[in-house]
Amino acid sequence: MSDSSDRSLNLHFLKEPVLRKLCEVLDKTNSKGWRKLGEMVGNDRRFRVSSDEMEMCSLKVLELEGSPSRVLLRLMGDRGCTLGHLVDLLQTMGHTEALQCVKPPGIQILIQPQSVAIIVGHNLRLSCYAVGKAGVQFQWFKTKEEVHNSSSPDLVISPVQLTDAGFYICRVNCGDSFEFSQWAQVDVLNVATSYGLGSHSLEGRLKVVIQPQGQRLLVGDSLQLECGAVGRPIPRYQWHRNGVPLHFPEASKRRLTIPYLLLEHHGKYRCEICINNERTWTNEVDVLVDDVFAFGAGVNELILNSNQEPPYATDKVALLIGNLSYRNHPQLKAPMVDVYDLTNLLRQLNFKVVSLLDLTESEMRNAVDEFLLLLHKGVYGLLYYAGHGYENYGNSFMVPVDAPNPYHSANCLCVQSILKLMQEKETGLNVFLLDMCRKRNIHDDTTPNIPLRVTANIVFGYATCQDAEAFELSSSGFTNGVFVKFLKKRLLEDEKITVLLDRVAEDMGQFDATKGKQALEIRSSLSERRALTDPVLPGDSSDMALAHNRQWAKAHELPESMSLDFDCGAQIKLGFAAEFSNVLVIYTHIVKKPEDMFFCQAHVTNFSPDLDVDPKEMNRETPEETGIYLLSSSLPQHCLYTRLSSLQKLRDPLGFTVCLQGSFKAMDELVDWTTDVNIGKPLIARLDLYRTMRRNSCLQTCPMPHSPCHSPRAEHLHHHPQDLLSPHCSSPYLDVCEPLQGAVGGSGCVSSTLYDNCSFSRYGCTSSDSPGRASIPIETTDDINELQTVFINSLQFNHQ
Repeated sequence: MSDSSDRSLNLHFLKEPVLRKLCEVLDKTNSKGWRKLGEMVGNDRRFRVSSDEMEMCSLKVLELEGSPSRVLLRLMGDRGCTLGHLVDLLQTMGHTEALQCVKPPGIQILIQPQSVAIIVGHNLRLSCYAVGKAGVQFQWFKTKEEVHNSSSPDLVISPVQLTDAGFYICRVNCGDSFEFSQWAQVDVLNVATSYGLGSHSLEGRLKVVIQPQGQRLLVGDSLQLECGAVGRPIPRYQWHRNGVPLHFPEASKRRLTIPYLLLEHHGKYRCEICINNERTWTNEVDVLVDDVFAFGAGVNELILNSNQEPPYATDKVALLIGNLSYRNHPQLKAPMVDVYDLTNLLRQLNFKVVSLLDLTESEMRNAVDEFLLLLHKGVYGLLYYAGHGYENYGNSFMVPVDAPNPYHSANCLCVQSILKLMQEKETGLNVFLLDMCRKRNIHDDTTPNIPLRVTANIVFGYATCQDAEAFELSSSGFTNGVFVKFLKKRLLEDEKITVLLDRVAEDMGQFDATKGKQALEIRSSLSERRALTDPVLPGDSSDMALAHNRQWAKAHELPESMSLDFDCGAQIKLGFAAEFSNVLVIYTHIVKKPEDMFFCQAHVTNFSPDLDVDPKEMNRETPEETGIYLLSSSLPQHCLYTRLSSLQKLRDPLGFTVCLQGSFKAMDELVDWTTDVNIGKPLIARLDLYRTMRRNSCLQTCPMPHSPCHSPRAEHLHHHPQDLLSPHCSSPYLDVCEPLQGAVGGSGCVSSTLYDNCSFSRYGCTSSDSPGRASIPIETTDDINELQTVFINSLQFNHQ
């Protein structure tokens, strides 16, 4: 099958025979040739070609076998133009002959499988009908695995079980070529009664089979509301409170989760459910949120009737930092996935979470200052760090993304100095999870003296032993680091935190890939049975707790979605989502357009230079093209997506331009309409972390001769030994190497044989190379678009 069938393929990767034929057609055509294509591209801000560049293309006709079209297509590819974009442009031009070059006749899929929501015990049928030059054969897959006995156009599962839920795709073969169908999601609902539904077709039917239930909860509790409907295609969900739609990712899922309830979450909830043009609503239910003090008598009675006061937190706060895009050191991949996963888990435990990626030294210090502002007596404080690091004389140092090569303590943050400041807040529990190397830094001879109090509430979970390295699994896509791979499976357990970490250490000890190389180490002074699952009961200072709630909410305030009306009659929806506390996603969607407008597209542009947004990664048709790998399944479909990272660098309110491009049936030219939007300072940008260290609290605890403005530099680079286990996984389906059965390891390092099928990179090494940002595909996800762009490649590889 030709690569030209992949709409996400950059024009640079068109096969030479396809490119040659396409250029011949565009070069010889006058009214619909390369000049017309260049004019259309010139009006498209994403791939705009200047008049000077068009002149350069035209000069190619003076050369022997010169091709203006080839130069134009190369310029378009440099700007990120894909085959899908080119096909859309050629269709707008009505250039049938050129379209035939990039869409050669072959297999035609006439009926695509449709996503469906179905009740357990009913019959499931997915259909894929196709024709080809010769006979066609079919093979169905569930995610990456072949479905046995599924070589017909119809995939029938009778009766369907909960384990049948997932994503399905059909491969159609015709001779030496093959095509894949669209992905179809199957959502299986476990409902006790059939609600009057038969066990046959669900075409055109939308029926609510799971209704949400009203609840009465306390401030700080977690709210979970669930609903469910059956129908084909799979229903879409939108939760409302008091008649107003909710605007955060979980509000567009079957299960609505609010991890930390506030009084303002009190209200009437119901869910709007849609299939195509059909719409229905669930029952409306009451969610009552009571202040914990209203139940003070009951709590006091509980405590008096027990022999020992049960442990509780006056609040829970977590700061998660993942550094991966280093300027002078090897770049990492796992910290982004690790921070994202831990953020979602800690929110389920009612933690107020601040999650940040890629911080400089001053930004890290200021972030720690803001973290400390949220702490007071009895609070559970948790700090997770993933990135490069080292340990000298018992002190652990976190390395910012702007640290020189080699780095010194003057350029890094000392974890023990942060602990000292936390102790001054009289916190109830101090947890440090350090996912970094602990090798000795030979370039740093400083021995800071940090006097710590003797308190029985400190827990350190080190991803590796002293004087050892921590690893992330090297793969073609996103995976967790070794530590979080096992930590996330245990984090929600209602166990004393040290017991929980002991179990994580045992799980890691069974992982053959890192035996003798990395083992979890736990250091603790914890005397009470304190767990991350402990309840939150505000202490005596309720005003302070309220002020801290507001401080945290200040850094997590998303702009409201808005509708923009243009003079031409088109309406655009502008939406926002947060991937991390310093990463904002903007998406645009055409809500309506005039009947005589046959092409319409909206995109955003003119962002502040503080954000350093790459134009090639703006206004993309899939979230993955912009680097949105983790949040993509929560975003609405059929939009253009833009990812804005490093919001902490934003100095002024965020303003940008929304540009609408359209063309009408009566005219060939594209017309632009623009409007300016200002959304203030979103998310963490409100805290102005970009400023030079404001209080220098971290610095004051480490009496070292340095300042943020005079960090020492070195001319020579520090080299470490060759990376561990260089061969990559041999199977294109393998995202991580799962642990084999073996001896259970504790917190000590155990010598073992190497695991031949994995490759790793280190968290603490420095190198003379400073690789640029890589294009990384996602490997494990529930999003259909991600599956379409990644798993198909795996299936094609196996087929060949």
